[in-house]
Amino acid sequence: MGPILVYYPDPAEARAYARFVRPPRGAAVECCDSPAAAARRIEDAEILYAWAFPAHLLAGARRLRWVQAMGAGVDRFLVPELPEGAVLTRAPVFGPWMVEYVFGWCAWVTQKAETYRQAQREHRWLATVPDRLRGRTLAIVGLGATGRALARAAQAFGMRVTGVSRRGRRVAHVDHVYPAARLTRALAEADFAVLAVPLTAETRRLIGARELAALPPSAWLVNVARGPIVEEQALLAALRQGRLAGAILDVFDEEPLPAGHPLWDLPNVVITPHVAGPSTPAEIGSVFNDNLRRYAAARRLAHRVDRRRGY
Repeated sequence: MGPILVYYPDPAEARAYARFVRPPRGAAVECCDSPAAAARRIEDAEILYAWAFPAHLLAGARRLRWVQAMGAGVDRFLVPELPEGAVLTRAPVFGPWMVEYVFGWCAWVTQKAETYRQAQREHRWLATVPDRLRGRTLAIVGLGATGRALARAAQAFGMRVTGVSRRGRRVAHVDHVYPAARLTRALAEADFAVLAVPLTAETRRLIGARELAALPPSAWLVNVARGPIVEEQALLAALRQGRLAGAILDVFDEEPLPAGHPLWDLPNVVITPHVAGPSTPAEIGSVFNDNLRRYAAARRLAHRVDRRRGY
């Protein structure tokens, strides 16, 4: 087996991910944390295990046979430079993380946490009653592993669950699944709409002015997918004009979100720094090592990406 190249654009993180690699006997593991270092090593690498790898360097990966992304999103690797014969796999381990993130923030809304905290700062005993998640409708756009995990949790909270998928096929724990062509119908029923789709040519700017207008004015939009799935200017307009109760945003067109961006100052927006589904060396390492054993035994790799679909 040729060299295994571990890449992460931060020295400490790169070393941490490399420590969890369990290579077969005789296989070399090389670790790098900068484009310059990657450019020197990618030519000989047989396996690439990476986060935020510079896509243009893939053109020089003459011996590359397999790429394991350190995340669920693989749009960075779906470029012409990726060698045609290289298998691309992802790491779908983020469902449990995202369940806690989504329902933590949804409960923040229904429990009126910000209202009570403000009253506390003002030393006011506020005699107002919180709401409940039970009975609310959660619309999940994207019913992959994360979407299905969200559906299971939502039913446990007593929520009504709708979903949107490409073909609208029935999914466990989802009361009604709409095909992608009926996205606005699903959004029109939502109290909370969660975006959990991969970024592909089909989903880029999936949520625009028309889709946002379909949401009830009392609804909240939660984006734990990718920033470019939403038309940012249309979202800003809807939030400013009160056509949407609020948005919980973990992902953005540009990350980090620029300090002067207008989203920072909107009172009905929650901003988090792309942490809804964090990659950790131990969790991602278990996925990679399982696939590494499969690779060494010439078995089919798990979590393969269909390049045509983008996931």
